Amino acid sequence: MSTKDFIEKDYYKVLGVPKDATEAEIKKAYRKLAREFHPDANKGNTRAEERFKEISEANDILGDPKKRKEYDEARALFGNGGFRPGPGAGGSFNFDLGDLFGGGAQGGGQAGGFGGGIGDVFGGLFNRGSSGTTRVQPRRGQDIESEVTLSFTEAIEGATVPLRMSSQSPCKACSGTGDANGTPRVCPTCVGTGQVARGSGGGFSLTDPCPDCKGRGLIAEHPCDICKGSGRAKSSRTMQVRIPAGVSDGQRIRLRGKGAPGERGGPAGDLYVVVHVDPHPVFGRKDDNLTVTVPVTYPEAALGGEVRVPTLGGPPVTLKLPPGTPNGRTMRARGKGAFRKDGTRGDLLITVEVSVPKDLSGKARDALEAYREATAGEDPRAELFQAAKGA
Repeated sequence: MSTKDFIEKDYYKVLGVPKDATEAEIKKAYRKLAREFHPDANKGNTRAEERFKEISEANDILGDPKKRKEYDEARALFGNGGFRPGPGAGGSFNFDLGDLFGGGAQGGGQAGGFGGGIGDVFGGLFNRGSSGTTRVQPRRGQDIESEVTLSFTEAIEGATVPLRMSSQSPCKACSGTGDANGTPRVCPTCVGTGQVARGSGGGFSLTDPCPDCKGRGLIAEHPCDICKGSGRAKSSRTMQVRIPAGVSDGQRIRLRGKGAPGERGGPAGDLYVVVHVDPHPVFGRKDDNLTVTVPVTYPEAALGGEVRVPTLGGPPVTLKLPPGTPNGRTMRARGKGAFRKDGTRGDLLITVEVSVPKDLSGKARDALEAYREATAGEDPRAELFQAAKGA
């Protein structure tokens, strides 16, 4: 990412969140936009693909507390147009920010308790002057996001699923050198640093990726036919991913070091797996608890009794109904819910639904008629009308 992008791009605007947004608000906004613009949901739509990349880039910065802090500090210091001396500074305003933050070649000390150069504060964003001849450092691989759909049971119990993904990795044809002969030369423009200085006034400079070598520090004399000299090529791989028990729909799982391979010995990026869960025909979920609705007969509800209730992946449990159980009452079977991170389980919430028969046999009808006659003096709606008048 160039210095210009880092300072000038408004990642808060990209995600549609305020600058004081919490981590939860940023995560929620990212998930919503990522699902809307994901390439799998917008096949052939290049604009959606670019928007998805922009959203992922914004989340990579704002979703990481350290990167977000660096980003906010850089924008607060330099604004959108780079740092400019104030009125009256004239030609005397000329200093090296490396000196200001204790990292200058001549200063010898540390200023303001930063404990390092400005590169430590802003992640190596700034050029320290003409002495910057350090070779390009190892580069971490890109993060990858993929999606997987699980059955309801797999989400509750955990599952190992195959996941196929595509990413940029070192080109096998040229061993990642970009040169067909495997012998690229050092870029004369950046002298192998991969960066060029861009003056911004105020006595210091910012750096951008070298336009000639695209930030690699090397130039291919004979560009590889496969990667066109970039040293990177798109590759696909399939890996077995273990999804832990108890995941919920929309949850984002981070697998460290399972993303795209790094460059020049750098570490691999991370893999983020977004989980989607298919609904179950019988069971539902509420946080760590599972839910189920169980029909009971009128005699069971009125007189009480024992009712067998199915559980997910285990034997049925017996529910004891007390006499006079009302329709809609929820009862609890402990330890029969979803798994938690600590290995314990939530509960199974059982809601009673009194079943009203549509067709009655002669004996059943006679029994209900007798019951109606026996309770003719009772009016279950009397209190309702009384309360309605008094309100």
